Amino acid sequence: MADNGFAPMIGIVEVAALAGVSPATVSRALRGLPGVSAGTRQNVEKAAASLGYYASPSAAALTTGRTRAIGVMAPWISRWFFSAVIEGAQEVVGEQGYDTLLYPLGANAAPNAVGVIDTRALHKRVDGILGLNVPLGLQPSSLVNLRIPLVTVGSIIPGVSGVLVDDIEVGYSATCHLIRLGHRRIAFLGHDPDGLYGFTVAADRERGFEKALQENRIPVDPGLVGMTGFSIEGGSKALINLWEQTGKRVELMPTAVFAVSDEVAFGIIYAARQNGLRVPQDISVIGVDNHDMSYLFELTTIGQPVRDQGRIAARMLLDHVRINEPAAPEVVRMNPGLITRRTTCAPRVDARGLPTGV
Repeated sequence: MADNGFAPMIGIVEVAALAGVSPATVSRALRGLPGVSAGTRQNVEKAAASLGYYASPSAAALTTGRTRAIGVMAPWISRWFFSAVIEGAQEVVGEQGYDTLLYPLGANAAPNAVGVIDTRALHKRVDGILGLNVPLGLQPSSLVNLRIPLVTVGSIIPGVSGVLVDDIEVGYSATCHLIRLGHRRIAFLGHDPDGLYGFTVAADRERGFEKALQENRIPVDPGLVGMTGFSIEGGSKALINLWEQTGKRVELMPTAVFAVSDEVAFGIIYAARQNGLRVPQDISVIGVDNHDMSYLFELTTIGQPVRDQGRIAARMLLDHVRINEPAAPEVVRMNPGLITRRTTCAPRVDARGLPTGV
């Protein structure tokens, strides 16, 4: 027969022949089923490894009901927060011998689809689900009805275990830092267009921002609140909008900005410097996350242990999977912390030594 350039297909029959056992024994040994001696199991595994044969996960699932896979449901995977959470979770999942199946919500995260997300793609393919920032509009039954363990990160579904930081506290802490430095005219650049879909992070951080202002008897100025989403470009555009609205006059600009995320802060810093504004002398900037690149910008930020949230959530989920029965929900709240660098300082002053932008 002519050589077609392809290696011959290795199957369970070839493994059985090399190991000197029946195909049924190979099947039971590689799926971890009882009724196979330790010596035989070891012999079969050695034969399979030498031939490069791996048991089909779907076939194993039919027998054991387990897929040895964890599903990760995320609205975006390009944003740093989500990729970092997934990285932390994958460390734990991989160490425990599980695979990860990524399920981006993508276009499903829309007002007419949030409540009816099709989870059939996950049915019988995963043993549990990590839900990252599951939007409030998503009907919990869409996930709960899968009848497999679910743990959320960054948001909470009633009756479901989760890991998160208090985003109201995040916004409050960031704004209080600026107020302690003497700032009174503070902008919040962080409105999120995706908030329409039920994502609450930006709205909660804004609530913390307003709480700090109100406690210090500082009026909330709607003109100092801008739309950014969570992108660098959004931060740049929002800062430029403020700059143009004030007639490009430094004395009319806010003396400080609370950015909803570090990525938004990066864009703000870039746009400020491109337009001749000094950071922090003319405008202080604080972000959220402690992004891997935040130190390059010397950015003051409210840090949160993002990868640790992924690790903790993955351990919780695998514990639920192993128990294989409903477990009491557990919510782990991580503590954010102020990281002071060089993008915040006391507000600029005028010729009389009084703060400007008041």
